[in-house]
Amino acid sequence: MFSRMREDINAVFERDPAARSVPEILLCYPGLHAVWFHRMSHWCWVHRFYFLGRFVSHIGRALTGIEIHPGAVIGKAFFIDHGMGVVIGETSEIGDNVTLFHGVTLGGTTWQKGKRHPTIGNNVVIGTGAKVLGPVKIGDNTRIGANSVVISEIPPNSIVVGIPGKVVFRVEGEKRIALDREFMPDPQAKAIESLLARVKQLEERLDTPPRGRDKENN
Repeated sequence: MFSRMREDINAVFERDPAARSVPEILLCYPGLHAVWFHRMSHWCWVHRFYFLGRFVSHIGRALTGIEIHPGAVIGKAFFIDHGMGVVIGETSEIGDNVTLFHGVTLGGTTWQKGKRHPTIGNNVVIGTGAKVLGPVKIGDNTRIGANSVVISEIPPNSIVVGIPGKVVFRVEGEKRIALDREFMPDPQAKAIESLLARVKQLEERLDTPPRGRDKENN
């Protein structure tokens, strides 16, 4: 148990440059508190103390603003940055070294029982406000851009943006995707650039007189 807690604390240090000390992390990081509440509620859930598991989960939600169903399976070194508004559904499965930002939803798309929430691979980063819906699989080392809505399976080593989320970049092999902004394509910016280029072409055509008119003027 204590080794798992150390892993959670180290994950904060590794992924949040604002973290300065262990006491600060222990007392001031609701994402870490939510993970620890989930560890307790999940233990209750696995041992069939369903009501107690839901009750512990409910307390964690009230204190942190993060809702994690006790049935969700979460791997090692899981980090929720800021965290307010994060929702993780009952049948979600999350791998190791995963990072979620605030407003992320791992939700379902059906009222039927069974597997209805996402499966997230290892080393995945899900940006602010993104939604991953349904029993889809997100491959290892993938990054999902802010406010994206993912409703289909994503292969490993991908960058996903948009509504619905689409793969806009892939890294071959086992190389992890860096978090630098340069690796996150902006489809809206590309669309605007294309429109501006088209407008420029049209303006140039309007400014260029027809060949026949040139002869008449001469």
